[in-house]
Amino acid sequence: MEVILKEDVTNLGFRGEVVKVADGYARNYLLPRKLAMQATDTNKAVIEQMKTSAARRSAGEKVKAEEFAAKLDAVALTFTRKVGEAGHLFGSVTSADIATELAAQGIEVDRRKIQLGEPLKSIGEFTVPVRLHREVTAHIKVKVQGDKPEEKKEPEHEKPSEHEKPTEPAKHEEPKRDDVTIGPPAEQTQFD
Repeated sequence: MEVILKEDVTNLGFRGEVVKVADGYARNYLLPRKLAMQATDTNKAVIEQMKTSAARRSAGEKVKAEEFAAKLDAVALTFTRKVGEAGHLFGSVTSADIATELAAQGIEVDRRKIQLGEPLKSIGEFTVPVRLHREVTAHIKVKVQGDKPEEKKEPEHEKPSEHEKPTEPAKHEEPKRDDVTIGPPAEQTQFD
């Protein structure tokens, strides 16, 4: 089925292009979400009008995206996640986490625009790209740090010194008996 794209669709095409897609993909995804319309003769005539208005709209969106990108480039986010003894990170930082943290700072960004290939699963500083427009990409600084597991601190006077062995509680053991035999009593004989 041929469709005309109303919006840019990743791995398919840009707004205003006529593309050929599978019938089910068009019927179940593109058309219900108003990302495309069927490529009929009347729609092809309408697309010419849409291309001129799209060019004007795209120029306006690009200017807004560049302004927004300048604002995002100054943003630095910090996430704290649980860390094990060997520095192993439990959990990860996803694009949804980044979008939520940006929203908490008053910056609304769709999580699908955050170009995070896979979740951040290690401690450190990262630069995460955010694609705001076809030609504009902003970069956010994300720092992932671990929360230090709280160590139980003993008062100084109760700590054993390095040379002393810590005393273990005495184990109550049963006395060993050498005269115990296992098996049938000596008077009994085996069956005939």
